[in-house]
Amino acid sequence: MRLRVVSSKKEISDLNRNEQVVHLAFRASNMDVMNLVRTCPRLKAVQIPPSYYQTMSKAAQQFLELQGIEIIKGDVWGHRKDIDEYYSVSEKVIDRIASLMAEGYSIDETVKKVHRETKLSEDLIRYLLKEQVMA
Repeated sequence: MRLRVVSSKKEISDLNRNEQVVHLAFRASNMDVMNLVRTCPRLKAVQIPPSYYQTMSKAAQQFLELQGIEIIKGDVWGHRKDIDEYYSVSEKVIDRIASLMAEGYSIDETVKKVHRETKLSEDLIRYLLKEQVMA
């Protein structure tokens, strides 16, 4: 799975209409969120750093929820946007989540175990579980 990393509000208008998961690496205003949804009509999820999520307006959160867009708290550690504008979650990680679930681990146990192994955010792991493994 790939997350499109957006570093500034100027990049929103340049996004591909087919983007489904976006990571906002800047503190987005209500207008930025609205522009993002308008630019990417197929958007399924927006990942936001936890510190930015705490200051995100309730209006922006509710707007995303009403549009059916999931908000994921998390970071893209070590990603260099000058090399690639996408942050990729390896198929190995998705396979690992699937194998833990097949072994009988609960969702919470699987999330904690994969978080320890990969350092991906727990919210992103839950999203992967829902969208890729259990779909």
